[in-house]
Formats: sequence, C-alpha cells, structure tokens
Amino acid sequence: MPQPATRLASVPPYLFAEIDRKKREVIARGVDVISLGIGDPDQPTPRFVIDAMHRAIENPANHQYPDYEGSLAFRQAACQFYARRFGPRFDPATEALALIGSKEGLAHIIWAYVDPGDVVLVPDPGYPVYRTHTRLAGGTPHLLPLRAENGFLPDLDAVPEEVARKAKLLFLNYPNNPTGAVATADFYQKAVNFARKYDILIVSDNAYSEMTYDGYVAPSIFAAEGAREVAVEFWSLSKPFNMTGWRIGFVVGNAAAISALGVIKTNTDSGQFTAVQEAAIAALTSPEAEAFIAEMNETYRRRRDMAVAGLRAIGLDASPMKGSFYLWVPVPAGHTSASFATLLLEQAGVVVTPGSAYGEHGEGYIRISLCVPEERLQEALERMRRFVAV
Repeated sequence: MPQPATRLASVPPYLFAEIDRKKREVIARGVDVISLGIGDPDQPTPRFVIDAMHRAIENPANHQYPDYEGSLAFRQAACQFYARRFGPRFDPATEALALIGSKEGLAHIIWAYVDPGDVVLVPDPGYPVYRTHTRLAGGTPHLLPLRAENGFLPDLDAVPEEVARKAKLLFLNYPNNPTGAVATADFYQKAVNFARKYDILIVSDNAYSEMTYDGYVAPSIFAAEGAREVAVEFWSLSKPFNMTGWRIGFVVGNAAAISALGVIKTNTDSGQFTAVQEAAIAALTSPEAEAFIAEMNETYRRRRDMAVAGLRAIGLDASPMKGSFYLWVPVPAGHTSASFATLLLEQAGVVVTPGSAYGEHGEGYIRISLCVPEERLQEALERMRRFVAV
C-alpha cells in the first residue's frame, strides 16, 4: 500500500472522535458514563420540521440530484430569515449558498482562498476545523489568543503588521465555541475596519446566534458598516432546531467569496438532499420557530444555572455564559486540562472536554456541554461532588 499524503501528519486526531474512544474504554469497564463533552442537542427536531420532511421525501422530484448551489427556494428562505433576524438583505442568486452543514462550508472556504504559505488568523481556543484545514491547505495559522481579561475576544491590535499583510482570512465565532463568550456590534465594526485595511476576508461562524440568555441578542457581522465588502457569515440549523444529524446550513455575504466557495463545492459535492432543504425551509419560515427556539433557550438557561451552582458548590470557578450551550470552566490548581478531564472520567464517569484540545490558550479550562437532560446533569454534578476533591 502507498503511504498516505504527508499533509496528514499535521492533523491531530479529531477532538470528538478521541473523546468517543476514551468514553468507550470506560463504558467497557461497566461504568455508567454521563457525557458533557459534545455539543449535540439531546432534544428532538421540532414536529413542524419533521412533518415538512415527510411531505418532501414523498415527492419523487426530490429524489434526483439537487441543485449544486442549493435550491433557489432554500436560498430565498435563508435570505429572508437573515433580513428578518439581522436586517441586511442578500441576493439569493449571488450572495447565498446552501451547505451540507456549516462545518463543510467552513472547511471549504479555506481551500477556496488559502495557498501554501498564506496566513490565516485563527482564534485560540477555537473550533478545530479552522486550524486543521488551514494546515491541510498548506497555510500557516496565526493564533489569536482569547483571554478572560479581554472577554475572550481577539486583540486585533496585537497582530503584527507583517502578519496582517500576509493574512487571507480572519475567523470569528460569536457566541463562541468553546468559551460561550459573546461579541458586540462595536467589536464587529473594529474587525471589519481591520479587514478592510489589510484586504482580509472575515469568515464569521454564527452557528450559535439564536442560543442566547439574560436579554442578550447576538448581532451579525453585517451589523458593521462595510462588512459586505469583506465578510461572509455561516449559519447552521443544527443547534437552534436540534438538527445536527440533518447536515444543513448556509452562508451569506460577499458575492465574490460566495462564488469562490461555490467553485470548490461544485467540484467536491453534489449538494444537500432537496427534501432536507425543504424541511429547513419550514424551520426558517414557520411561525412556530420563534417559540420553539425560546423554549429551547429556557431549557438551556435552567441547565446553565443548575450547572453553575453545582460547580461552584464543589469549588470550581464557573461563570454563566450569555451565548451557546457551553460552560468554560477553569480547572483547579495542580491540574492541567487533560489531567482534570481524565480524573472526571475515571473517578466520576463524567466526560468533559479538555480546553487544550481547542488550542494552547485553552489550557487550564474544561468545556462542559449542557446537552443532557436535567436529571443526568444533576447526577453528573453529584458524582463530581462525591468523587472529585477540589
């Protein structure tokens, strides 16, 4: 057999695959494991979306190849949603593209722009796809530390001039995974000004925009003046509509960037199943959608408050986040991220994600996902209280 491409040597094992492997090892020992490790909603997809899928899948016209760019009806629904939710209006023909989940699009936008030696500005800690595909494409990730003292926002003023001039892309993700931090319209304006100065494309990953609490409403990058010149924004139905397995999302923004991404996609995939797109249209346009999202957010808020109280009771410095469904929790003195996550798994049968898996500036934290029923979350907190001395 030939050897795999040398580029694979730069890719560590995918974070969540490793978590699953370790979890299986502990389960094999007979442990009842509670996973707080992966951001996969535990509640079902709403009935109005499932009913739309039932109707769509019965239509023989949907059984053929889909449109490469996504159906015009889906792109129209996506643009109408964006105008209703965030304000700006996009042309569904040239400024929107359907995705097989936003992860796919985030990876492919890198291949559309990054040549070997190009620089990509990557938040650290951050979603691993940004960094991994930059390396696969032969680019160089320049890490933007996300620190608590700066609200887990990147300090763009600290980017060296020579780095900024070489950069092709700037990844932003707010509400943030893994920290749960949020961004303001003022921050987005500063990012857009930075991108315009250095001719950089902003890739805004807005997957958690609808998951917010305590009166906070997440803005879009397009709240900033001039954003249409330098930005695209990715949006996913996975989290707000409990549709992670459906693999459907979209991107809107700068027409030239959408076209470049489309070149990669049309030469790589054949689009998402049209019936899934029709179900997604129901999610984006149904009068029931707003109430559904509000109900889910109330569920996550209760879980957040329960988890923060329980973690503080055992001595962990947990703070309530305003966005996403994650808690970003400092580990106790004497532990690394990995050692504390291992302790929780082996002693308490509780899976959490070590912050170091999201980058070197994630060291010293664990990420806790709130995607478990409240009784299981309470059980996990009780086990941590009993078995883990902090």
